[in-house]
Amino acid sequence: MLEQFRTLKFEPKIVSRDIISRAAPFHDSDRYRMRIFLVFCIILFCRVLAVAQSPDLIVINANVITIDKQQPRAEAFAVLHGRFIAIGKSAEIRNLAGPGTRVVDLKGATVTPGFIDAHLHPRPIYDADSIYESVPLGPDSAHNIERMIAALKRKAGIVPKGAWILGVGYQDTKLGRHPTRHDLDKVSTDHPIYITHSSGHIGVANSLALRNAGVTIETKDPSGGAFDREEGGAPNGILRESAMRLIGNGNPPFPVAPFNEQVRGIIRRFTLFAAKGFTSVGIAGGSPDTFRLYQAARDAGNPVRVYAMFSEQYFKQANDVGLRTGFGDDRLRVGSIKVFHGNSLSGRTCWLREEYSDRPGYFGIPPARSQQELDKLVTEIHNAGWQLAIHSNGDREIEMVLAAIERAQTDAPQIQARHRIEHCSVTNQSILENIKRLGVVPIYHAYMYEHGDKLAAYGPKRLAMMHPFRTSIDMGIRAAGHSDDPVSPADAMLRLYDLITRRGSDGKQYGPEQRITVDEAIEAFTLGGAYASFEEKSKGSITLGKLADFVVLGADPLKADPETIKDIPVLQTWIDGNPVYDRKQP
Repeated sequence: MLEQFRTLKFEPKIVSRDIISRAAPFHDSDRYRMRIFLVFCIILFCRVLAVAQSPDLIVINANVITIDKQQPRAEAFAVLHGRFIAIGKSAEIRNLAGPGTRVVDLKGATVTPGFIDAHLHPRPIYDADSIYESVPLGPDSAHNIERMIAALKRKAGIVPKGAWILGVGYQDTKLGRHPTRHDLDKVSTDHPIYITHSSGHIGVANSLALRNAGVTIETKDPSGGAFDREEGGAPNGILRESAMRLIGNGNPPFPVAPFNEQVRGIIRRFTLFAAKGFTSVGIAGGSPDTFRLYQAARDAGNPVRVYAMFSEQYFKQANDVGLRTGFGDDRLRVGSIKVFHGNSLSGRTCWLREEYSDRPGYFGIPPARSQQELDKLVTEIHNAGWQLAIHSNGDREIEMVLAAIERAQTDAPQIQARHRIEHCSVTNQSILENIKRLGVVPIYHAYMYEHGDKLAAYGPKRLAMMHPFRTSIDMGIRAAGHSDDPVSPADAMLRLYDLITRRGSDGKQYGPEQRITVDEAIEAFTLGGAYASFEEKSKGSITLGKLADFVVLGADPLKADPETIKDIPVLQTWIDGNPVYDRKQP
């Protein structure tokens, strides 16, 4: 192991057994003696250099789950300049320490590669009484309509009249139903109020906000969206998909924090991700302004790596200035072009081949784009050399996406395009065969714990092929996992639990046919995420030469009862061999 360490990092390639074999045959000439002397000097120099370049960090006495098939388990590793330079037994690695090496004895604790959340939507965190902070309405904060109204009323007490009151994350199945404008009118009739469903694809507005926006009984459903209506036909305040965009008409703009507050707020969010075990995240959509925010956060010490996607409306702008997928550094990299084609799974608006099990005659809301329009957009982005990340949930939507990708690849083949389908929820065998044939990377949800109760609407047959990790692995399809935070929280151990058990918070299993093993779940949220961003050669496993991103866990998930995995604490998170989170530190 010592020789492996030195050969990897410090010894020139000429210092090998090949030198002796290439030397002249044995004789007493001065030339031969000079060669031997030079070889001796080179070896001596390299050994001195190795001592001078001792590791920055050594971790010993650990239970290391590497996610590297060549070396699945280890006890220790060494890090130099932010990368793994030796992996093996504690005694061997310990001997590499120099005077300046930090040695960490984990006393048997489990280590995994840093987790990668391939798709989420980070929001800055502001103080609760800030006008910029939305009211959290998830089940932990508001488990019924009355609690929801009370939480929003507290905000109304500190927000000036005429200004927005915003809420996020309500769950209709936990509240018992969707709220309506009448519920929000109980909060205030002096403020426009707008709250969003946990899916992000459904919103609810109060009567004032609807009136300001000009939404009346005569307002028709927009393409790709719908208004829920009362018995007489008047909108009841619930807006689905593209109908949500209309609420901005005639109302004051949503409040935007000063840039320096945004930077502080987004770093607070990224710090929370690190505390839950994530060292890299894929941000699914954004603008030049949000990219500037992520640049400022990186420069101010953002503790996680970012793969930042641009939303489709900014494609031409990003493309025209010469950006492409992969531009950047290992802390902030330009990702895909994020395209929407389809609707929501947990909001039950995605477009299906067969009707929803609990709503006869309802197939979801068709996408706003035709196949021809989708083909044109996909081809343009593909031909420009970008990776595509296309949001699509329903089987009918996914079939359209695959058809568009196939047309683009037929006209201009790119072997390593790695176009992605985000969520890729309702599938079948034919869809998966086409995904494999086209080299598409599915980015599957892992949120049965939070939203399994909403998915019963799809019926057992579709649940059995929903987010099909098991089938994909068996077919050799490279897939990645994601939280879609805030749709479900970016909590690494809870997301692993989800893939391993497919159990909802109600105790029921949803599509247990697609359960995977602990090793496979860890890989989905490490090497799988790295592959989805073309970074599998630099991160995603504890492998020689890769970035030294890792987490320390409070228990071994391979030995734990699967039902307890979600409760395993993250003790430490390290990036580049430096600690960015320690549970013992306040």
